[in-house]
Amino acid sequence: MDREYIIRHGRRVYGKPALMNDVPMHYCPGCSHGVVHKLICEAVEEMGMTEKTIAISPVGCAVFAYKYIDLDWQEAAHGRAPALACAVKRLWPDRLVFTYQGDGDLACIGTAETIHALSRADNIAIIFINNAIYGMTGGQMAPTTLYGMKTATCPSGRQTDLHGHPLRITELAAALEGTCYVTRQSVDTPAAINKAKKAILKAFGYSMQGRGASLVEIVSACSSGWKMSPEKANLWMREHMFSYFPPGDLKDTGREVQ
Repeated sequence: MDREYIIRHGRRVYGKPALMNDVPMHYCPGCSHGVVHKLICEAVEEMGMTEKTIAISPVGCAVFAYKYIDLDWQEAAHGRAPALACAVKRLWPDRLVFTYQGDGDLACIGTAETIHALSRADNIAIIFINNAIYGMTGGQMAPTTLYGMKTATCPSGRQTDLHGHPLRITELAAALEGTCYVTRQSVDTPAAINKAKKAILKAFGYSMQGRGASLVEIVSACSSGWKMSPEKANLWMREHMFSYFPPGDLKDTGREVQ
């Protein structure tokens, strides 16, 4: 698809953002990463922050985000993206600074960095892709893996007495005084995609207004890790993940000051 817009009845219905590089993506069919990449590009462009954005790339499936989105990127060690983002924002407070992380990177290896960055109220935004599994490294159990969900390291399914409970990192973030906006969204339908974009725009806007830290969780499908077709993975996500990770805003301090 080139950068030309598809027009129907005089209205734009699709357009490739200028910030999306013309390179093939390595993500598996049905993966949510590509959709979220597009939303980030649209948000940055609409805010007019193309030349003033610094993004932090993680370790995991999204490690090559810098190949697809034409922004200034810094690479963080596994789980350390929030700490790096806080440092960047303090050095360049006029920049839009965000991290882009999966659940293994953010909710396991980087739990401490995530919690403390959010608690410090640094004016950063964290985009959190939650597919309840380690997608890149072979489908191992993640902190967000659901009860009974089978992975490479719990082939009989997650058991509470052995593996503990799935971690709701977004609920933890909402309880922190340093967060101004915490939300959980998805990108499995056009309506959900529109809501997710609004959430990203709000998180980015709040960070530039100096209101504190924001976390946008995107509940996502991993067809390869779950060993399902893209269609079945989306259906499984709706039937199982949304009941434990319900979409919607958990915290929005901006509403309190309007």
